[in-house]
This record gives sequence, structure tokens and C-alpha cells, in this order.
Amino acid sequence: MQRIRLRYTKRGRLRFTSHRDFQRAFERALRRAEVPMAYSAGFTPHPRVSYANAAPTGTGSEAEYLEIALAESRDPEKLRELLDESMPVGLDITEAVEARTSGLADRLTASVWELRLEGVEGADAERAVEAFLAAEAVEVQRRTKNGMRTFDTRGAVVSLVTVPAPADRTPDNACAILRLVVRHLTPAVRPDDVLSGLQAVADLAPPVPAAVTRLAQGLFDEESGTVTDPLAPDREAVTAAPPTAAVAADAKAPEGPAA
Repeated sequence: MQRIRLRYTKRGRLRFTSHRDFQRAFERALRRAEVPMAYSAGFTPHPRVSYANAAPTGTGSEAEYLEIALAESRDPEKLRELLDESMPVGLDITEAVEARTSGLADRLTASVWELRLEGVEGADAERAVEAFLAAEAVEVQRRTKNGMRTFDTRGAVVSLVTVPAPADRTPDNACAILRLVVRHLTPAVRPDDVLSGLQAVADLAPPVPAAVTRLAQGLFDEESGTVTDPLAPDREAVTAAPPTAAVAADAKAPEGPAA
């Protein structure tokens, strides 16, 4: 059984798809692409697909991950192309690598988010960021499936900075952009929780909902303060190891007669 790990996106209007919507679209794509899926055992077998830490509905993402198990070996890049062609535009399969290591979910310990605050001046955003980072704790409330819950957002935030707004912005068309690195803790601290925290400590309230995009997620490197690529260990292992039977067969396939 071959395991393939995929990176995919949620862009444009497709950011409003729920995780269940994505699951349905992806399973249809598996059928269209005629992927030889491995199935679970039992009376109601399901394709063996493992989803990892999906972004909240309404947020965009450039770094979502899942893993599939195949009954027959396939070339990861060819498989990626077939699946990408079968998915709606905006739900794009951007990378595929054969799983040669364990624990993909264990390598998703932090995320990098971009928050675009339309109608907010950069100076106001900077003051709010300074107040948030200076606080020892910033408690907010959010309704969960177990009812209303109060939790600290400050402890999960590794870094929070403002980045330059687009050059074409004018004082009448202000836009503050924040870059946020947050650890994946329990309970999970989401970008909207951090926005609630900014409002709590500095009364920062964008006039329109923020556009939120996950730029990366992976293992947080304490020394460099960066979020590393979770597929890098598999990519390196594939490079160091001999090719699988499917890849080797493709490489040895005879070329057609010369014209």
C-alpha cells in the first residue's frame, strides 16, 4: 500500500467551503481521476483519506494537507495533476509527495496567517499589536460545541507584526495587514480570536470582516522562530531512497519509434 501526502489550497470564493464540502469535492475527484484507493475494512468501507488540521470556514489557505492510501503505486506528480484537473478552481492540489516518514499531523504544530484589515490605518494596527504583545494574557470568549468558553489568546501567539500595505493604497482607502504566527494548542486559538483580543486590549474593530489567509503550517522551529515545511522530511527521504515500482516502471518504459 502506497501513501501519498498532498498539499492543497482554498482560494477566492472557495474559502467559504466547509471542511465537509471539501471532503465531498475531493472524494468526487478521486472517482473522476480513477485513483486506485485503498479502503477501510468493515460493512461500510470508506476511502482511506486522513485530513489534518483543516482551516476554519471562511478563511483562505495556501497550506492545507491530507494523506491518501493507494491499493496500487502511482507517480505522485502524475496523480497530483489528475486530481487537480478534477477539483474546482480554487481548491487546487499544489504538491504531492510519497509518504516515507510517519506523523504528518505531529508536524503541524503552528500556522502563519495573514490578516487584511480593510479600513484600518497602519498606525492604529501597530498600536493595537503593541498593546496585545505587551499583555501577559488576553482572554476572549467563543462559543464551542460545549457552550461558551473563555480562554487566553496571548499564550498561543508566537509573533504578531504589521507588514506594509499595498503601494496603491491611499489615506481614503486604508488597509492594515498583520502577519501572525500561532501555535496549535488546545483549545485552538484561531485568527478571529486574535482579532477579538486586539479589540479587547486596544478597541481595534475593522469596519468590515477581515480577510484571513493561512500562508503556511508546519513544525515550529524554536531556534529560528519559523514554521518549517511539513513535507520536507518526505521529500528528502524520497530523494535518498530508491524509486517505487511505479516510478521505476515509468523511467524504464521504452520510447516510441523515432519519427
